[in-house]
Amino acid sequence: MEFDLSWLLLGLPLAFFLGWAASRFDLRQWRMENRQAPKAYFKGLNFLLNEQQDQAIDAFIEAVQNDPDTSELHFALGNLFRRRGEYERAVRVHEHLLSRADLSRTDRERAQHALALDFLKAGLLDRAEAALQKLEGTPFENQARLALLAIYERSRDWPQAAAIAQRMDQAGQGRFNTRQAHYLCEDALSLAAKKAVPEALELLAQARRIAPEAPRAYIEAARLLAQQGQHDLACDTLAQLADIAPSHLALAALPWAESARASQRVAETLQRLEASYQLVPSLDVLEALVMLSEAQGASEATARERYVQHLEREPSLVAAARWIAGEQLAHDQFHPQVQRALDHAAKPLTRYRCAACGFEAKQYFWQCPGCQSWDSYPAKRVEEL
Repeated sequence: MEFDLSWLLLGLPLAFFLGWAASRFDLRQWRMENRQAPKAYFKGLNFLLNEQQDQAIDAFIEAVQNDPDTSELHFALGNLFRRRGEYERAVRVHEHLLSRADLSRTDRERAQHALALDFLKAGLLDRAEAALQKLEGTPFENQARLALLAIYERSRDWPQAAAIAQRMDQAGQGRFNTRQAHYLCEDALSLAAKKAVPEALELLAQARRIAPEAPRAYIEAARLLAQQGQHDLACDTLAQLADIAPSHLALAALPWAESARASQRVAETLQRLEASYQLVPSLDVLEALVMLSEAQGASEATARERYVQHLEREPSLVAAARWIAGEQLAHDQFHPQVQRALDHAAKPLTRYRCAACGFEAKQYFWQCPGCQSWDSYPAKRVEEL
């Protein structure tokens, strides 16, 4: 059977035409999809700039549906969900990204970091911890360690916090010796609450070796020693504090005066506190001086003259209220009412205030309950700031 060339000549143009038509159709469809995706993307961007987040999310969802392989749109969508507090939807977006086999290593690490932030913002600390640990050895390693440190501090897992702080210190992310001393102090307080005082004192000694310039370990150790009746050692410890961190002596002035009175070291301690007061006229040191003056044999009126001397040096409603409390007024029948009003007005002035967030408290905190910052409270009452 002979092959008819006429069929070939007729078929070639037909095949060419069909191929051309198919390519034109695919190209047109590709262009249409590409037009739709950027259009939805720019629409979402416009909504975002106008702070219309609901409409921006709808536009980004449309863009993702038109082009599901675009990872940047997924990241934008996940971040929007997180900012709106829709953490479950943000988690789904970032988990979907991580499930893609074609995702590059850079985008995979970025998605892992975004997922960790989702869990962290949602308060799912255990899942956030697991997600952050997977970022070790990535460009997000430093940020992940800081977040892990915050998690361990928030959950009061001091050994884990100390381990992370040590790794950050070794990596050159900062100096964390003072922070590690705080962790040891926290562990020491837990042991002391369980009546394991010798072990607590050993941890406090370790804290002083790690951060000899940090005042907390000296104050906590002196307090435990005084509770055990070892007032001589408590006085020696606070004398070291006066040399190392005189600015924090106000926090331990009254306990020092009590230990000095119990150990018959009034004159020596009075001299040290007097020198400190001349440098920084603190209200707490003033109270300790009044106590020691009375213990040394001065009359109550003579001891209380220190309040008047303080008023000549520093205007102080607190000192004025303390002085008036022991005075006899011309109309002494009204003294309780006057004293109550003065004490009420002076009470807010005796608080401590965080320098980072302004949180005020009756007692001194080494870590602010408001913003979780360490050493953010000045060792001064509000009136002295």
